[in-house]
This record gives sequence, structure tokens and C-alpha cells, in this order.
Amino acid sequence: MLQQIRRFGAVIATGLMLALAAPAAAQQNSGYTMEEVVAQGHGFFGTAAGGLASVVEHAFQRFGLPNGYILGEEGAGAFVGGLRYGEGTLFTKNAGEHRLYWQGPSIGLDFGGDGARVMMLVYNLPSVENVYGRFGGVSGSAYIVGGIGMTVLQRDSVVIVPVKSGVGARLGINMGYLKITPTPTWNPF
Repeated sequence: MLQQIRRFGAVIATGLMLALAAPAAAQQNSGYTMEEVVAQGHGFFGTAAGGLASVVEHAFQRFGLPNGYILGEEGAGAFVGGLRYGEGTLFTKNAGEHRLYWQGPSIGLDFGGDGARVMMLVYNLPSVENVYGRFGGVSGSAYIVGGIGMTVLQRDSVVIVPVKSGVGARLGINMGYLKITPTPTWNPF
């Protein structure tokens, strides 16, 4: 029953994300292949990455090759309104590695908290500076103890697809944004 609830929540969240996201634009030649991303994800998530390949494959089918990815960790909690904070490293083939931070508010029918390892696939990133700012979207969660899930966030032509594997107890759907900054801040707005 618990696994069915998780699957149902993941299907609903993925469907909402894909319905709200714009179609993929032409990718640059310096993109990461699915094999590269899955290998990095398995190394990063470890044994918790059971469903990682299918989630990443779904993102690749929808958006093509990412020209960057972020590996990091985040903590989040919600009781109708919520907050999340995280930090990680942006990896690009032609612009190197860059440390960054994210935070953001949300509002909706969402209750619980979680801590997660996060891999964010980044699409249509013309320069590192374009990753900084607010990316809006809708998110859904349905898990108790742990799970893996995918969200789609967008600002202009840049699309970010966070793939999370975490622990906690969370159920609901919310709207919000993720603000990515080059330095840490407690201000989610």
C-alpha cells in the first residue's frame, strides 16, 4: 500500500511537471549523455538510486541532453507553507565547476519534512550566470521513510530538473520557486 501511494504521488507530480514545462529546445553539442548522468547519479546516490535510471531516462526523452548538472543536498519542510534550503556544485563541460546554493518558499496542500541528496539536470544554460535566479514550478511528494522523485522548474529557456532521493515523511502538492545564488543566504525570497 505504501509503495502504491509513493508511485501514485510520483506519477501525479511528474505529470504536472511535464504538463507545465515547455518543449525542449535545441541542445548544445557539449551536453552530457544519459550514461554519464546515470553513472554520476549512481556514484552520488549510492544504493538509494534504484529508480534513478528510469527517472533520468524520462527527463532525457522529454528535454534531450543537459549541458550541466548540479550535485548537492537539501533540507525541506512544510505545513501548508514550506521552505527548502540546499547547496551543491554545478558541473559543466566547458565552464568547469561552480559552488552554489538554493532556497525557496512554497505554498499548497503539503505536509511533512525531508532531507535529500539532489541531482539537478540543467538544460539550455548559455552561461553559468544564467543559473542564478528564481525558477518556478509545481512539486508533488508522496513518501514515508524514503523515495526518489523528479520535478521540472523553468525560467526563460533554462530548464532545471531536480531528481531527489531522500528520507523523511512528506505528502502533498505545492507551488513555489527555487532561488539559486552564488553565496548562501537564509532569505528564501
